[in-house]
Amino acid sequence: MNVQLFDYDDTDINSIYSYAKKLEGMTFHEVLDEYERSPIKSYRDKLYDVYDSFENMVVKEESVSYDTGVSLNEKAKGQLGNFIEKYYFGYDPNGNQEADFNKIGLELKQTPIDKTKKGEYRAGERLSITNISYNEPVEEDFYKSHVWEKIKCILLIHYLRDKSMERLDYTIKFVNLFSPPKDDLKIIIDDFNQINEKIKQGKAHELSEGDTMYLGACTKGANAKKSMRPQYYGDHTLAKKRNYCFKLSYMNYVLKNYVLQNNVPCESIIKEDIKISFQEYVLSLINKHIGMTDKKLCAMYNRPYNNNKAQWNDLTFRMLGIKGNHAAEFQKSNIVVKTIRIEENGKNRENMSFAPFKFKELIQEEWEESKVFNYFDTTQFLFVVFQKVEDVYVLKKAKLWHMPYYDLNYIVKSEWEEYKNIIKRGVIFEKVKNGNGELEIQNNLPGMKDTEIIHIRPHAQKSAYKLNDGFTKGNLERDADELPNGEWMTRQSFWLHKEYVLRQLK
Repeated sequence: MNVQLFDYDDTDINSIYSYAKKLEGMTFHEVLDEYERSPIKSYRDKLYDVYDSFENMVVKEESVSYDTGVSLNEKAKGQLGNFIEKYYFGYDPNGNQEADFNKIGLELKQTPIDKTKKGEYRAGERLSITNISYNEPVEEDFYKSHVWEKIKCILLIHYLRDKSMERLDYTIKFVNLFSPPKDDLKIIIDDFNQINEKIKQGKAHELSEGDTMYLGACTKGANAKKSMRPQYYGDHTLAKKRNYCFKLSYMNYVLKNYVLQNNVPCESIIKEDIKISFQEYVLSLINKHIGMTDKKLCAMYNRPYNNNKAQWNDLTFRMLGIKGNHAAEFQKSNIVVKTIRIEENGKNRENMSFAPFKFKELIQEEWEESKVFNYFDTTQFLFVVFQKVEDVYVLKKAKLWHMPYYDLNYIVKSEWEEYKNIIKRGVIFEKVKNGNGELEIQNNLPGMKDTEIIHIRPHAQKSAYKLNDGFTKGNLERDADELPNGEWMTRQSFWLHKEYVLRQLK
């Protein structure tokens, strides 16, 4: 594959885009091969090169030696992006806050995509935009900010990640120009202002991706603990270095709707210009129904009243003006709808379950890279509360919520670490007979009464075990998971305490 390197005009967006599109289908290795074959080693060199009889190149500057040895640090996520900048566009990456192609305000961003078992593409990670500075006052005007400078026009490069191969063998799949659509931009500006408000309150150490919708404040990699900085505001409490980023959920929507143009079957909640924030608008749509029974709401929105589990979720989306159960804004922002039914005695009906985990994967995780941390750190919940009155449930209120910083980073972390350590050391099983004389297996993992916020419980159709003493029970393949010591026990998932959720609502 032969590409004439640096054959573009950095003052012309169409020239840059046409040149960039040639990357599609190339591997990073092929880009490097082209660079090593090229007599010109940078875009700047190209500007000073002239040709004698169109055959012999004469350089008007002193000759420069170039190091083309490439060594990629597995933990340096941005290196492939720097690679493209240097070896394909011919300029050295820098930490400047202005756009990469500053003459036309075009920013180059690369991001991985993964292929699912079903053969579908999904976004691989959030997209880092620019750093959040703790050395100076925040910029109040979004359109004067470095964030706007970086996102107003993006040359977005997607490469296919496959962790079974060397990173230089990854293939570049899609190259597109992307600017946030008008509807998204209003929410992005609200997010920007919300992040800034927390920083101005001296609470940068409490920032979380769950605070906002599309634009997040993410920590800068696995070494975030080592990158603590004093805040400009408040009492200068140390805070982790963070970047503004497009959240993973937003990047997934961008990939599916704007790049692949798969027309994801989603409906927008916002159908006209609104003067309030999206969060306020969502709550207003639901709260105007407060006091109505589920039976009346079903009649109002032409839904059968059948008391199945989906009924209350369906009603929530109907109140938001959504016919199905896929709201575009929720997909982009990772807002999860949870309907909560309170009994007449004021108690929450159910604990809240989350995705099952694998024991061997859990013990390999560190807290800030763990599935539990990332789920609660990046997810916002729309709680819609119904309370039982005689034979119906009455809508009481709606609330947007994400887990408070202290609860997640102290209480949940401690409880998660206890589960991890017990599983790592080896779960202790005991066989006991229940009141019916049937044999049951008990273990030493903490139960709901032993923890404050999270606990683990079975997430399977039936119990299943294979113990080292030869005891076996149930369908291991369907219902069990292997422990680090080779024993098998019923597949488990983390659950949120119903009492904890009730306290948050109050």
